[in-house]
Amino acid sequence: MQHDAIAVIDFGGQYAHLIATKVRRQGVLAEIRQPEDPIEEFMGFKGVIVSGSPSLASHEEDSDYTRGIYDLDAPILGLCFGHQEIAKHYGGEVVHGGRQWGRADLHLVGEHPLFKGLGPVQQVWMSHYDSVTAVGPEFRELGWSVTTDGGPDHRFAAIGSDSLRRYGFQYHPEVDDTVHGDVMIANFVFEICGCEATWSMEAFIADQMENIRQQVGDGSVFLLASGGVDSTVAATLLARALGPERLELLHVDNGLMRKDESAAVIEFFRGLGLDSNLHFIDASDRFISALGGIVEPEAKRRAIGNSFVAVFEDEARRLGVEGHLLGQGTIYPDTIETGGTKRADTIKTHHNRVPVIEEMLAAGRVVEPLAELYKVEVRELGEKLGIPHELVWRHPFPGPGLGVRLLCSDGVGAIEGLDDIAPLVAEEGRRFGLDAEVLPIRSVGVKADLRAYEHPVLLTGDVEWETLLRAASVLTAEVPGINRCIWNLQPFPPATAVPLAATTTNERLDVLREADHIVMEGLRRHGLYDEIWQCPTVLVPLDLAGDGGELVVVRPIRSKRAMTATPVELPAALLEELRRDILGLEGVSGLALDVTSKPPGTIEWE
Repeated sequence: MQHDAIAVIDFGGQYAHLIATKVRRQGVLAEIRQPEDPIEEFMGFKGVIVSGSPSLASHEEDSDYTRGIYDLDAPILGLCFGHQEIAKHYGGEVVHGGRQWGRADLHLVGEHPLFKGLGPVQQVWMSHYDSVTAVGPEFRELGWSVTTDGGPDHRFAAIGSDSLRRYGFQYHPEVDDTVHGDVMIANFVFEICGCEATWSMEAFIADQMENIRQQVGDGSVFLLASGGVDSTVAATLLARALGPERLELLHVDNGLMRKDESAAVIEFFRGLGLDSNLHFIDASDRFISALGGIVEPEAKRRAIGNSFVAVFEDEARRLGVEGHLLGQGTIYPDTIETGGTKRADTIKTHHNRVPVIEEMLAAGRVVEPLAELYKVEVRELGEKLGIPHELVWRHPFPGPGLGVRLLCSDGVGAIEGLDDIAPLVAEEGRRFGLDAEVLPIRSVGVKADLRAYEHPVLLTGDVEWETLLRAASVLTAEVPGINRCIWNLQPFPPATAVPLAATTTNERLDVLREADHIVMEGLRRHGLYDEIWQCPTVLVPLDLAGDGGELVVVRPIRSKRAMTATPVELPAALLEELRRDILGLEGVSGLALDVTSKPPGTIEWE
């Protein structure tokens, strides 16, 4: 069947494929195109959406693309970088400044079909360095914005020309934190482009099963089965497409699993009837040895990814299945955050995107049936495939496991350069009635589609939750070198904040396992497990009490696709239980709650 379709031009922004997903969820086919594709590749589409980018429109970065798109007789909507490019092309101005992260209020200027059915003020999601300051003669301002923490007005947050059928949003309607972003996208697709809804998840399943059969041919697949949502859905889809006899599953205990995790995974696959070719290996010593002495997050991720491949190859030879294709439950955030498209910045290298996997992909040796999907689509697919609810809706757990929740440090290097920003941090904290201290450790973040390896700030004080969120928003936006804020769950500022020399050891992992178990059981006990999308527990090698103990950080968040996230307030009774139980663990002397949105802080700390 022929479907009306929208072309999404991927400039390497964190949310490019999310745009396509949101269009498809309206029942309209969306296809990804590259900016340099010949103009013939854009013919026949009912509309075009231009994505964000890590490039700066103000500096003419990434300006060499197929500009013939602007001559197409089809509506075009630009988002963030795309918004700025449209403004420039038609005589507007873009400057480097007016940066915003996170929530903002969009104030609409009158009525327009793009905002049909919406009120005059809309909560939207910003992540940009550049800003449009003027538009061309055929354009008008459709909306302006102001950050929810009371920052200055931001003009031209939405622009449009009905005569040209060209529009731009500075914000990201494709992320779930733009509350009515789905409506805005639907209005563009249906009201502006005139599309008909004929696409569905059932159509995706049929297409993907056919793609699997074509790629695999008469061969078989050997899948690394972590037991997480992604690998479980991938295994079920592969078994459905090929038959379970042509699917070998390998579960690897890498020593970085949660408490009793591997035993539970084996039971999950037995319950799904996928245990006939299920293999298990305890390779924990091998992984811990590979991580010995490594401190830098990217190096840790590469070591974990390479170890997975080495174990897979050894087991494939042992089982006599080395000719099988490698199956992976890779989803799109894994690719985009690894810089897996031409223009995307590397935020963090996922274990299924290390160089040796990239080489296998190029050689056609990898099968990834979920690679175009986000977590919420994977869960929808899992339910369509009949996987039990409790498996489909498990909290996501990273492929590298606790390896990216166990921060490491040389104990010295991370403290350089803090003297300049410490006074600014303290001053901003006082505005909100908080003691604010920049910490001598770094974590991974994302700002305007770029990787940010910067410092967290510890906030201490008894204030309202919304005050904490505003303080975090202001600090990460206004103070350079800050990408994360955590709230001290002890009522007094730390006596000291000294980085500890620490690497990946079984002893530290055991401490983290126990802390993580306490948090997970606490969420279940208080009926919060299903409400919270994910809750990483992180062990940070910082001594805040002068006794050599480390800091535990708990990060409960809400999300749907992992591309954005908002922190969740935990009830006072649960916080008190966490204080009692986690601070009672040997080797722990500090406890904090991460109050940072994504962006600017990634969900995981590494």
